[in-house]
Amino acid sequence: MRTTLTLDPDVAERLASEARRTGKSFKSLVNDAIRLGLGLTGRPPKASRFSVEPHPLGLRPGIDPDRLNQLVDELEVEAVARTLER
Repeated sequence: MRTTLTLDPDVAERLASEARRTGKSFKSLVNDAIRLGLGLTGRPPKASRFSVEPHPLGLRPGIDPDRLNQLVDELEVEAVARTLER
């Protein structure tokens, strides 16, 4: 967007000095300074929304998905019992 902007002499001199020092354009420095002043720098871009799509677990009938830890414990006990029988 093109617009006319009236700068105070001290601000204009500081921007011109910074342009000479960094090699950036006056326009770029003005935009960067305004963004910084408005708090628009350093913010991460908004993350896009995501959705979770449920998928069937494919468990056999009789297996309760809420008690899988108990099933693992039982299988571990059986494995230990088999090794002790040897």
